[in-house]
Amino acid sequence: MRQIPLAIGPAPLHTFDGFVPGANGAALLHLRAIGGSPPRADATAPAPVYLWGPRGSGKTHLLRALTEAVHERGQRAGWFDATSPLPWTFDEQAALLVLDGCDGLDEAQQQAAFALFIEAGALGIQIAAAGGMPPVDLPLREDLRTRLGWGHVFALEPLSESDTRAALRRESDRRGIFLSDEVMDYLLTRFSRDLQHLMALLERLDEFALSQHRAVTVPLLKRMFEQEGATL
Repeated sequence: MRQIPLAIGPAPLHTFDGFVPGANGAALLHLRAIGGSPPRADATAPAPVYLWGPRGSGKTHLLRALTEAVHERGQRAGWFDATSPLPWTFDEQAALLVLDGCDGLDEAQQQAAFALFIEAGALGIQIAAAGGMPPVDLPLREDLRTRLGWGHVFALEPLSESDTRAALRRESDRRGIFLSDEVMDYLLTRFSRDLQHLMALLERLDEFALSQHRAVTVPLLKRMFEQEGATL
């Protein structure tokens, strides 16, 4: 009988401190500044922020970190993406509206996102958004695409190998597991270097190690995939 571990491990933290910037330092600094800004005294709409880059470059991490920073200063934030059911409504007292995965919005969601832009602008609410391509290439209605691109736009780059190793090391230390160089090399040479994918794999490996009462090793990683019926 296969033992199922209890969900007692730490959940991944999406914070600015937990983000390895690599070449994306400018975007990190800008969002930190927004997250630390005091509440606005007027209804002047701040310029929106748009992040774009390939999967695993840190877009969603940064948006979640910004949301967390807003919550920490006692304010509210609204989050919308392609999985958010319609209708889209938000708290008019919110300090932040997030639109993630903009390139995946369908026609009805695009209309809802445009309406959010209009309402947020009238109330002076900050908007932060992200997608897999620059605003000019987004497959969206023109008025929404234009609004996504008129503010601060940051192109995010995937981490280098050394930065990816640092990110994995940081997450494994946070989880209290030892990730040897052998395991690290195996992960980076046999799997996609998409950091989101690697972090999810590390979480699965951590849970499997707990269920087996074993240290994290390459043989344990192979055994996990054998039991899952996956091919390395």
